[in-house]
Parts: sequence; structure tokens; C-alpha cells
Amino acid sequence: MNKGIRFTDEFKQDAVAQVVERGYAVSEVAERLGISTKSLYTWKAQFSKSPRVRSEVADQAAEIRRLKRELARVTEERTILKNRSGLGPACAR
Repeated sequence: MNKGIRFTDEFKQDAVAQVVERGYAVSEVAERLGISTKSLYTWKAQFSKSPRVRSEVADQAAEIRRLKRELARVTEERTILKNRSGLGPACAR
């Protein structure tokens, strides 16, 4: 199968439509397109959600990424301040 290849949302939606709207078997579509049945089932679950739900999930993922960046920055600042005030491991002797 095509490991590491990124497919566009349009490709994924077209593949799912062959199963959902046209009634083809997942295994048949997967074989014809050269993808795994696991990928196709994943895409089917992903695109069966309403556009509003997909948008909310994307927004939540973006917020999680932003919060992780902020946490990393604050943690780094705290570490710098600890070391500067003599409370860090360098001054533990």
C-alpha cells in the first residue's frame, strides 16, 4: 500500500462517496484506488460527521496546538527564572 502518502480531502471524500453513495464494497474501492481498507474506513468515519462537527474538531485541534506552544514557552520561562534565582540544579550544591 501507499505508506507515507498524504491524500487530499477531495480524494478521500470521492473514495468514501464510492462506498456510501454508489454502494461499492470497501475492499473493492480500496483495491482499485491502491489504499488500505483501514484508511477507507477511517475516512468514512471522518467524513460522515457533519461539516459543523468537522469544523469544531479542527478548531479544537488548533486550540490544543496553541495551548501546547504556550505551555512550552511558560515552562521554559519558569526554568530560566528558577535558574537565575539560584533555585535550580546548578546551585543545589
